[in-house]
Amino acid sequence: MADTFPASSLVHHRARSAMGSAMPDKLPDVAAIDEPAWCDLAERVVEPNGYYLPEWVIAANGDDAATRTLTAHDSAGRLIGVVPVVSCWRAFRLPLPALVSADPFRSLDTPLFDRNAADEAAAKLLSHARASGARALVLRDVARDGEAVSALRRALAASGLAPRLLRGWTRASLDATGDAEALLRDGLGSRKLKELRRLERRLGDHGKVRFDVARGRDEVARGFDVFLHLEDSGWKGRRGSSLKRQPELASRLRSAAIAMAGRGQCEVITLSAGATAVAAGVVLRHADRAYFFKLGIDESFARCSPGVLLTLALTRHLCADPDIRFADSTASAQHPMIDPIWRGRFAVGDLVLPLRRRDPLFAPIVAALSARDSLRHFAKRLLKR
Repeated sequence: MADTFPASSLVHHRARSAMGSAMPDKLPDVAAIDEPAWCDLAERVVEPNGYYLPEWVIAANGDDAATRTLTAHDSAGRLIGVVPVVSCWRAFRLPLPALVSADPFRSLDTPLFDRNAADEAAAKLLSHARASGARALVLRDVARDGEAVSALRRALAASGLAPRLLRGWTRASLDATGDAEALLRDGLGSRKLKELRRLERRLGDHGKVRFDVARGRDEVARGFDVFLHLEDSGWKGRRGSSLKRQPELASRLRSAAIAMAGRGQCEVITLSAGATAVAAGVVLRHADRAYFFKLGIDESFARCSPGVLLTLALTRHLCADPDIRFADSTASAQHPMIDPIWRGRFAVGDLVLPLRRRDPLFAPIVAALSARDSLRHFAKRLLKR
C-alpha cells in the first residue's frame, strides 16, 4: 500500500521539489547590471521610485550575493525594465518557488519601466522571472494604483492571468503642487498651528531656529553624518537598530547619498537651534517625486516637537520646489506623527503575480504567504498589548 501524506505535506514537497529551479542564482547580481544603463532608464521611467535608483539599491543590499535582478531589454538591447529580487526563502524563510522584490527597508518596490515601452518591459520582466524557474513573483510595498502595476496587470491579462493582493494599506503623502500654508492649515487646524509656532519660539530660546537643505555632495556628506548621530542618539540607538549601529550599511548609504546628490537625487534636511542640530532627515528625489526616507531627532528637545517642526519646514520646502509634484512619506500606515500633517494617502500593497496558467502551485503559494502575513500581524497586536 502506497504511503499517504497530508495535503499540506504534499504542497510542501512539491514546493521544495520546484525550489531547485527557482533559485535566483540564475539571475544577474545587482552589481553586475550596467549602472549607466540603469541610470539612463531612471531618466525615462513611466513611474519614479527613488528607492530603486542603482546606487541606493546596491548600498541597501550591500554585497549580499542573494540579491539579484529581473531585467527587460528591447530589441536593440537597451534596458527597459528592472526590479531587484531575492528568493522566497531569503525574504520570508519559506521554501516556496517564488521570487520576492528586494528592499531591506520595506520602502517602495515599484519596478522601473521605460515610459515608452512599459507594456513590453512588464511582459519581458515576467518572462525573465518565469525563465528562472519561479512560479510566482511577489512585489512588496508597490504603488497599487501606479502605472508600473497597471503595465504588469495588462501583461498578465494577455496570458489570462491576474495578480493577487495579499495586503493593501495607505500611508501619508503630500500633493506638493498645493499651497503649503493652506495644506497645513487644512490638515492641522489653526489652533494646532498656533501651538506649533509657540513650540518653535520655545526652541528659539536655545538659539536662532534654522532649516537647512544640503544638496551638494560635500554638504550631503556632512548632513548625513548629522542625521546618523541624531538617529543614534534616540530610541533606535538604545535598541541597537539605528544605522550607526550597522557601520557597514551606514557607510554604504552615506556613499550612495553623496553620489546621488551629484545628480540632484538626494537631500539632507536639518532643523537647528543656534549651533545645535535638533532634527535631521534624508530625502530621496526621483523625477517629480520626493521620498522621506528616515528622521532622527535630539530627544532632549522632545518638548519642542523637533520632528514635527522639521516636517512642517519640509512641507514648505517641497511645495515651493517647482520640480516636485508629489512626496511619499514612506511611513507606516496610520503614523502618529506625519499622518495629521500630510493628509494625502498613497495606496501601497503586497502583490503576488502568477507566472503560468493553471499552475497548481500558485494557490498554495498565495495561501502560505497569506498565513505568514496573518500570523505576523497577530503577533504584533499581541506585543502591543
